[in-house]
Amino acid sequence: MDKKQSRLRRAVATRRKIAELRVHRLAVHRTNLHIYANIISPEGDRILVSASSLEPEVRKELANGGNVAAASLIGKRVAEKAKAAGIESVAFDRSGFRYHGRVKALADAAREAGLKF
Repeated sequence: MDKKQSRLRRAVATRRKIAELRVHRLAVHRTNLHIYANIISPEGDRILVSASSLEPEVRKELANGGNVAAASLIGKRVAEKAKAAGIESVAFDRSGFRYHGRVKALADAAREAGLKF
């Protein structure tokens, strides 16, 4: 089993529980160069809000999209967009990534910006 398969295996239980709860899901994906955050509908078929370090507004502010500063900015942006879309609370889906570093920074910034999870 390679690294990606192991990560996805770890993500299955979390996704199953979130689907059972029928709540909005804040899914995080990270690569070496960028970080992405999507809020997915309770049915799991639509992305309602998204933010990533690839967006032109973010690229102007940051030189590197693969660090903790970028993750914090993305967390803040996704929370602001969610509030504008009328989404107050979500379930956090870390997609099998460990909860530290960039994933933790994104979650903390989203919480500080008013998103509940």
